[in-house]
Amino acid sequence: MPTATQTLVDPQPQLQLGEEVLYLSKQEVLNLGIGRSEILDLTRDTLIEHGNHRYEMPAKIGVHPYPEVFYHAMPAYVPGMNAVGCKWIECYPNNPSKFGLPQTTGLMVINDVESGVPVAIMDSTWVTAMRTPAVTVLAAAKLHPGAETFGMFGCGVQGKEHVRYAAEALPGLKTVYVYDTREEAADALIAELQGEVPFTLVKGASAEAVAKSAEVLSSATLIIKEPLSVVKDEWISAGQTILPCDLNTFWDPRISQRADKYIVDSIEEHELFAEMGYFPDGLPAIAAETGEVIADVKQGRENADQIIVNSNIGMAVCDVVVGRAIYDRAVALGAGTALSL
Repeated sequence: MPTATQTLVDPQPQLQLGEEVLYLSKQEVLNLGIGRSEILDLTRDTLIEHGNHRYEMPAKIGVHPYPEVFYHAMPAYVPGMNAVGCKWIECYPNNPSKFGLPQTTGLMVINDVESGVPVAIMDSTWVTAMRTPAVTVLAAAKLHPGAETFGMFGCGVQGKEHVRYAAEALPGLKTVYVYDTREEAADALIAELQGEVPFTLVKGASAEAVAKSAEVLSSATLIIKEPLSVVKDEWISAGQTILPCDLNTFWDPRISQRADKYIVDSIEEHELFAEMGYFPDGLPAIAAETGEVIADVKQGRENADQIIVNSNIGMAVCDVVVGRAIYDRAVALGAGTALSL
């Protein structure tokens, strides 16, 4: 793919605030060349702001045209990062099989903090795909430093990015086990990434084999109300760290209930999902938020034998900070299309 400087050679003048908004397609966002290390830095800084409660972010509000789907409005303001905006995202678990479309799509609006006017509209799928695994691996590095084995359930876009981000943030990894109910997805992940990452990729023979083989486990599958309990409680042993990106779907709910610590990215958002019925056995007692652990406001792992579950379902603070960085880079490089308001 051409570099940003090769593709974007004629910088645009500053947008006319209140008169124009910058539109950025997914490909234009990709062409900006914002790398994973930069996303990790932005996400870490955002989590520290969140952990110190220097933000404004109401719990996700939404509508539900069908029982299995949701649309969420995700607004946030992070003063320390000069970022304010809103992501409008929807989740249709049946999209891949029914329409050949992604489970999750959406748009993001970035606003100017001083005047309030919208300055950018962009595809949000890349932002979601990048910031989600960034949170996972930052949390893994904090909760399980020195981990040598990692297990990834789900080998789609999110699964691939989790593997790539693990290479950036978990330098001690020697083996990453991957598993998908579609064997061809696991094979494709390994074929695509084995030459790119510094550790060995192994296709798990079963969900049980992966769960029993790795110190750190993550899942990026689908989000539905009724737990699938693919990974059984009896497969999890002392000292493991589990980082779901799919709420309560993939794991036996008893794992979170008996964990020594249950940590979440946002208490309010998990309580909201519990009210919506996504935790039919009840929301486990929450020990801390992810940002509080990253910021050293609260302690994460206290001993090597603790089972820790850290559920990260995605926060708008991370979206708007990355979105603001995209907008700033786009203006500097002359990317996107200025549209009249």
